[in-house]
Amino acid sequence: MSLGPGPVRVGIVGAGGRGRLHARNVQRAGGRVTAIAEPVGVRREQLADTHDVPAAARFARWSDLADRAAGLVDVVVIATQDHEHADPAVAFAERGVHLICEKPIAPDEPEARRVAEAVRRAGVQFTICHPLPYAPSTRALVAALRAGRIGDLVSVQHLEPVGAWHFAHSYVRGSWRREDLASSLLLAKCSHDIDLLTHLVGDRPARLASFGRLSHFRADRHPEGAAARCLDCAVEPTCPYSAPRLYRSCLGDPDWEHQLLGAVTDVATPEALDAALRDGPYGRCVYLCDNDVVDHQVVAFDFDSGITATHTVTAFSEPAPRQTRVFGTHGAVEADGGELRFHDFRAHPDRAVETVRAGDGRAPHHEGDEELVATFLRGVADDDPSGNLTGVEEALTSHRIVWAAERARLSGETERMTWDAGVPCA
Repeated sequence: MSLGPGPVRVGIVGAGGRGRLHARNVQRAGGRVTAIAEPVGVRREQLADTHDVPAAARFARWSDLADRAAGLVDVVVIATQDHEHADPAVAFAERGVHLICEKPIAPDEPEARRVAEAVRRAGVQFTICHPLPYAPSTRALVAALRAGRIGDLVSVQHLEPVGAWHFAHSYVRGSWRREDLASSLLLAKCSHDIDLLTHLVGDRPARLASFGRLSHFRADRHPEGAAARCLDCAVEPTCPYSAPRLYRSCLGDPDWEHQLLGAVTDVATPEALDAALRDGPYGRCVYLCDNDVVDHQVVAFDFDSGITATHTVTAFSEPAPRQTRVFGTHGAVEADGGELRFHDFRAHPDRAVETVRAGDGRAPHHEGDEELVATFLRGVADDDPSGNLTGVEEALTSHRIVWAAERARLSGETERMTWDAGVPCA
């Protein structure tokens, strides 16, 4: 597919929270949203109206957009549910359309490899939405590590503090609560954390182990006197997972209505919200849902170079930026949000700490989301994918590591990894 004059034309497949976010980032990057495919009419029309998409380019089914792709889009964003990524990705690739794909590529390895083969065969550009390498703080950290700022790299410790309310929203009540509906917590939430670790180390692990379980959000932890729904519950006023308290706090705040409340109700009014909490999935007691994904997990990595790393994900935290500590032979660095704190061992006995602020002060994930889209659209416009840090090979690397970690968690055994020479790591 050859690009015409003007901005890169982008279709959005899936007009949920991530689809709306990527559409906004396309606009900010100078691209143009030219088509929407979304089965829920209210969401489709809202997003299409926001971006002035003509009526003829508003589709209920992604397959209808695929059939007309040549005249409408250069790029599509695949922002459907996890198990609905592979089919549209393959179909659009076969039509020569470049792909921005929400994580994961697919929940299982055969489907992910099917997408990768379609991308390679068609020769289209592809990126997975692993935004952390694009964040200014990550770029500054990687540059410092490669320059030897803390000596030789020895180990990395990485934490993903999901946040109690976020976990209850997405992974207990929400769309990612069950592996058969979406994927494992590690794949759905942390594939880009694994991508970050391999990006920092510059290598792929030789072996790994993992431990984790669903400890809290279970029926046997149901408080005495609690009801099946928050609106009927005597315990709700003191429950940390109160749905009315969380979602009512979003009303009137455009950002939170966009990011969080849109999953609960398509109409942001008190009456519509109460109706959704009365009858919909987001009003359920967190102890009586049909969830099965783990609520905390640890993965330990060993690299052939001798470097070790750990990744921890937990529901039981305040929502916060990811926290990374990197330990070297001459110093250490702590990355917390957009702030890097360098410790120099050679300054002993003085405690030498230098703090560096990278980026605009927002969480690296949000900055990375914008830069990922902007970088990809530039690559498409210039027919030059060299700036793409999260292509199909890097995506398969992180996904393979996640699948191995899940096998290790379930078996209790250490998993050994083998890698093809010449295939890039994240």
